[in-house]
Amino acid sequence: MRFNRLDLNLLVALDALLDEKKTTAAAQRLNVSQSAISGMLARLRVYFEDELLVQVGRKLELTPLGRDLADPVRQLLLQIQATVSIRPALSIATERRHFRITVSDYAVPILIGPLVQRLQTLAPFITIELRPQIDNTGYSLRRGDTELSIVPDTYLDLEHPHALLFQETYSCVVWEGNTEVGDSLDLATFLRCAHVATHMGRTAEPTVAERHYETSNTVRRVSIITHDFTSMAPMVVGTNLIATMQTRLAHDSARRFPIRVLPAPMDMPTLRLCMQWHNFQTNDPAHAWLRQQLIDIAQDC
Repeated sequence: MRFNRLDLNLLVALDALLDEKKTTAAAQRLNVSQSAISGMLARLRVYFEDELLVQVGRKLELTPLGRDLADPVRQLLLQIQATVSIRPALSIATERRHFRITVSDYAVPILIGPLVQRLQTLAPFITIELRPQIDNTGYSLRRGDTELSIVPDTYLDLEHPHALLFQETYSCVVWEGNTEVGDSLDLATFLRCAHVATHMGRTAEPTVAERHYETSNTVRRVSIITHDFTSMAPMVVGTNLIATMQTRLAHDSARRFPIRVLPAPMDMPTLRLCMQWHNFQTNDPAHAWLRQQLIDIAQDC
């Protein structure tokens, strides 16, 4: 199909080329030959009267027009995909869809575990793929690399809709045999003991709790830095370490590890866990059904 002399099938190739910045990678992504993708690039260059990708040293770089086209082309394809996915009537028991969900390991036992159980019973042909919550989750959502993000409200993209799942508090976790901490945890003991901390992603982003400690000038002795939340509880076992964890995850971990969950000795921020999706998916019946399942699970947890 052509629009204003442009073969619209070339838009898919253009998106792959602008995203991958390599003809070989774009060819593999579209499952076409190297010569085929080179021919598509040549036709696109003629239409746009621009090179789109140019050789700089040993790699290809986008021209200014190529950079300007990248996001609008991706958004157009996402809108087309969302439109053709809509069915006149949803039969969830036979619906065949694949959803990519960006989520931290904290929410996996709390939300995703119960969601999987529901899918197996109610929608056995819906599959999900979990993506790690690292770096810029809003970018992944805008690019269509994920259909749903489950993140604290501080990481929301203001251009797209979201819904609150639940509010969370923080607690401290210690080993049952911790010799420094008694039945309660006071501030002096908290500051004296060594701690486990979590930093997320390639850039070692501080978590909500870690950022609170930094901004409140709470100086702790951090002995262990890990990259996820679920590894914090096993790390305190057999030590006098303290970990600050989301209260739901702390109690979930206490069912599997010999740990105690204690109130934090200071005021902690409230974590507001939300789910966010792209504008184009708001009216997608299957996507809306999936969102409702998460809301129902969140109300029960």
